[in-house]
Amino acid sequence: MGISLHAAAMMIESRLPHASLDDPQSLYDLGIAFSTGSGGADVDLVAAHKWFNLASVAGDERAQECRAEIAEEMTAREIVEAQKQARAWLQLSQRRAA
Repeated sequence: MGISLHAAAMMIESRLPHASLDDPQSLYDLGIAFSTGSGGADVDLVAAHKWFNLASVAGDERAQECRAEIAEEMTAREIVEAQKQARAWLQLSQRRAA
């Protein structure tokens, strides 16, 4: 039996505070969760691309490879949306830091 929906939500929620601090590992973990459906998350390549992009910006080299791999399975429109979401996250985190 897989992980419960509650446990999956807890895993994702536990990473978000660290992700908001631009923690590369938490950002990468969120990318993995959304790209594979691990931790009970639904597979969402747009969200995965966004988190891998943010992890890459924060210095995680593995995220660059993962982002490139899932980009091959995405449409150009999906990639644009993922990039838009990543920019919005970065702007929000910069405001929090100010």
